[in-house]
Amino acid sequence: MPDFRNVGFLTGILLLFVGVMMLLPLGVSYCYGDGDSNAIIWSMIITVVTGIALLFLRRKKKELGLREGFAVVTFSWVAAALAGALPFYLSGAIPTFTDSLFESMSGFTTTGASILGAHNPIESIPHGILFWRSLTHWLGGMGIILLSLAVLPMLGVGGMQLFRAEVPGPTKDKLTPRIKDTAKILWMVYLSFSVLEILLLWLGGMNLFDSACHTFGTMATGGFSTKSASIGYYDSRFIQYVIIIFMFIAGTNFALHYLFLFRGRIGRYWSSREFRFFFFLVWAFTLLLVIHALITRPGTGLETSFRESLFQVNAILTTTGYGTTDWEVWGAFPQILLVMMMFVGGMAGSTGGGVKVIRVQVLLAQIKIELSRLIHPNAVMPLRIGDKLIDDGIVRNVLAFLLAFAIILTVSTAVLSAMGIDMVTSFGAAIASLSNIGPGLGEVGPTDNYGWMPVAAKWVLIPLMMLGRLEVFTVLILFSRHFWRR
Repeated sequence: MPDFRNVGFLTGILLLFVGVMMLLPLGVSYCYGDGDSNAIIWSMIITVVTGIALLFLRRKKKELGLREGFAVVTFSWVAAALAGALPFYLSGAIPTFTDSLFESMSGFTTTGASILGAHNPIESIPHGILFWRSLTHWLGGMGIILLSLAVLPMLGVGGMQLFRAEVPGPTKDKLTPRIKDTAKILWMVYLSFSVLEILLLWLGGMNLFDSACHTFGTMATGGFSTKSASIGYYDSRFIQYVIIIFMFIAGTNFALHYLFLFRGRIGRYWSSREFRFFFFLVWAFTLLLVIHALITRPGTGLETSFRESLFQVNAILTTTGYGTTDWEVWGAFPQILLVMMMFVGGMAGSTGGGVKVIRVQVLLAQIKIELSRLIHPNAVMPLRIGDKLIDDGIVRNVLAFLLAFAIILTVSTAVLSAMGIDMVTSFGAAIASLSNIGPGLGEVGPTDNYGWMPVAAKWVLIPLMMLGRLEVFTVLILFSRHFWRR
């Protein structure tokens, strides 16, 4: 049985942090004078008071165990989403609490699925609320990096276990021996990239407000935009290429960024088999889309086809979800490629969602071994990624994760279909939520939104976003009877 007093204490610390961060949209609200400041103030008061109340639950001299670790990760994300929904709901920008929670969970999990659309356009939302909406992305993105690099491996789950098995960097060359110091370093890397992107977008013609909001969405691979037409609104090659670069950066393991920026080890990128495979996927999918575009849409032009293809490949593969065009009109073949990318996602230790590149590599390597065993049934064939041996326990973890992912996707698609939603849209919404992408297929495509969906469907997608963001098992373990036994 987990010690919920310590779980509550740590959740309270998180709520205090979320409440303090509401000062930033409050400042934006005062600058623009849109009348949303009172809602932000009340949201901040409720969040901070709740956080302070939870601090009194702490038990002294009580170490955090595995059970408490799993509980803290899950409950903290739920608490953050609930607190994050308050500014949307209290301001009236999003009139129902279900929609407010959907938007907040989508923000903190960096999914980018939105209920805002034709009947409630993004441009009609007050600036302070819009800033908070994008800020939830940025906060959630940093939270995911800290979880994947520092917390989840300690609990025995998460893609970074695979990264550590495949690349010696974070084990032999640990970032720091203490999580506190690691957090500071990662915040510095994350903040540095964010400041750089804000400046570049500002130089490219965006105003400072839009530059910050789109940077939050890019670095967190979230995709919330301040415009209904997303990045396509700006019609700027420079802006699109800047966002392409930073989407790729955000989809790359931040431990590699640290080794480059702080230790000058640029070779770590290419020595990582996962990075090389990720790099290959980006350019392979881009090349296929460009060739298809030149054949089916010859009037588009080479540069435009290349830019649109490269942008959408990075947006989907890194699970950012930004758009410059409606790729649903490209035809069936590009959509199939994009769906394949939705499953893969970014690298372990990045802000990207999906099953992660390294898990796909392990799966492909295991398939190769099973094919070889058909010819050589008595041979001993350990699984390797490059020259690194992958432990059998990690292989089992990967296969179980992928099976759980597939089952959850199938069941959730069936449940959504039972609500009268067509199969393509049901699958698109399920995979977009579970992989934290945002735009899906059918009626939730790149130019659509989730606002029209039944309330029950939104309550299916809300936990799907969290399941995908927290590596599935971190949440599912709470429903196991073993978790509650002493």
